[in-house]
Amino acid sequence: MTEKPGSISSKNNDAAMKRVVAALIMKDGKVLVCQRTRHQSMPLKWEFPGGKIEEGEQPRDALRRELDEELGIDAKIGEEVARIRHEYKSGNSVELRFYVVHHYKGEIENRIFRDVRWSPRSELPSYDFLEADLTLVRDLASGKILADDLSRREINL
Repeated sequence: MTEKPGSISSKNNDAAMKRVVAALIMKDGKVLVCQRTRHQSMPLKWEFPGGKIEEGEQPRDALRRELDEELGIDAKIGEEVARIRHEYKSGNSVELRFYVVHHYKGEIENRIFRDVRWSPRSELPSYDFLEADLTLVRDLASGKILADDLSRREINL
């Protein structure tokens, strides 16, 4: 049975909703994008690095942990720039919180992905992103979020 947003059911939708954090890691006006392996769920789709918030974990702490696990970096997590709730056709739902990363320590190392690339924002729509990321991808590409002064703020940190 498919639930409409805001509808009441016997299930606790918030408990069933997967809570996820993701990073918009910016460098020289480009954003880091990662491609899932063919063995992961939703194989070969592109996404922003991050992952599931564990029970009792704060979102920024979860993202810091995920970026260390996936990319081997110690990230300074910046502001939350978007929050999206998405329900897949399967009935699974996810709440994604996107944070900008202005600065990190260490060199990015691909530990789990098929591919990792720096992409100009304008080219993001050409990647086959996860369905839940598509609105954010369009907003990033159009400049609707993360204004062009982001690169200047990175330099000044």
